[in-house]
Amino acid sequence: MNDNNKPNNKLHLKITTPIGIFLEKDVDEIVAPGSEGYFGVQYGHTPFLTSIRPGILKIFAQDSEKIYSIHNGFVIVNFDEISILTEIIEKPEDVDKARAKRARERAEKRLKEKKEGTDFRRAEVALRRALARLQVSQK
Repeated sequence: MNDNNKPNNKLHLKITTPIGIFLEKDVDEIVAPGSEGYFGVQYGHTPFLTSIRPGILKIFAQDSEKIYSIHNGFVIVNFDEISILTEIIEKPEDVDKARAKRARERAEKRLKEKKEGTDFRRAEVALRRALARLQVSQK
């Protein structure tokens, strides 16, 4: 798209899960948890593709901020379009706080015990997911 077709230099965001389209709208900016750390994207950003890890997705549009717990996936940026493909994304009101707390406790226990045969990478990912869910649910 060119600048003449895009109102106020907005980004067109489309978030897709295995279930279908979760969100599709024009936004001002996103901040996402990339594999190398959080990154932000505004209109006209250099195109790129990156993986995302469990964390918090922030979406800024029309002087408001929305946050979501997001899990593994990919982000594709193309100047004025962002596509996010993710396994799971949750609104704050959809987070089961008790379940997230139990998941955090299990992951922390696995990481502290350091038992032989424990998949530490999996435990770390589970901990990041639980922490993202809990942080989003507090908003």
